[in-house]
Amino acid sequence: MSGGLYSMEEKDFDKNLNLKAIKPYGDTMNDGKVQLSFTLPVPAGDEAVEAAKQLIKAMGLNNPQVVFFKELTPGFTFFNCYGSATQTVDFTAIHVPKVESNVMDMPATDEYIRENIGRKLVIVGASTGTDAHTVGIDAIMNMKGYAGHYGLERYDMIDAYNLGSQVPNEDFIAKALELNADALLVSQTVTQKDIHVKNLTELVELLEAEGLRDRFILACGGPRITHELAKELGYDAGFGMNTYADDVASFIAEEYVRRHNKK
Repeated sequence: MSGGLYSMEEKDFDKNLNLKAIKPYGDTMNDGKVQLSFTLPVPAGDEAVEAAKQLIKAMGLNNPQVVFFKELTPGFTFFNCYGSATQTVDFTAIHVPKVESNVMDMPATDEYIRENIGRKLVIVGASTGTDAHTVGIDAIMNMKGYAGHYGLERYDMIDAYNLGSQVPNEDFIAKALELNADALLVSQTVTQKDIHVKNLTELVELLEAEGLRDRFILACGGPRITHELAKELGYDAGFGMNTYADDVASFIAEEYVRRHNKK
């Protein structure tokens, strides 16, 4: 079931790291090796393997290799493949918008809130819309937290309310008003057909329609959320992979102080 496990390609490429022209790394600098997987709507067989190779070539990859394939169901075949990238990226020219805050641990954040705000911050979070996943919002809000980072419920100077999953945006806003929230956290895990973008946009539009947008610090998070996307959708911050309650709490505390110092 392999499509060529061994490569006869010459390995005469430059093996020195150049940050202005980086390529994927397999086992040798600049070999360009990448692994990719996909499903084609064709039955398994030699023709399917050849189709996969041609597709990889069309993607701009050299030396395409199909190392595994299996028919998932009649008419659909899954492939694991390798190839060699020919293009490079100038790493030194990359600038990614990031949340601007000094990330503090839990004790430091609590002390910052005591000294600069003088009361507990009220934070309400939920997985809104039809999203039934709670792993993201729980990692940020639950007392036990995630990966050694305690959640917002454990902070002395934060009143955290986790509303769970599948919370309609209208109900989310109503609860935030009832609790007199300072900040709203929205978790979005499901991203098929950009449903997360639609749901996040709807929340902002509802807040703006009611004249409430500036009342709350608004943040969203999820595995496919970036700060840049969040800002484009009208949020104050976006938190993606490898971010924790520390990041969220620090931003909200500093953003609250920044806003109120302007007044």
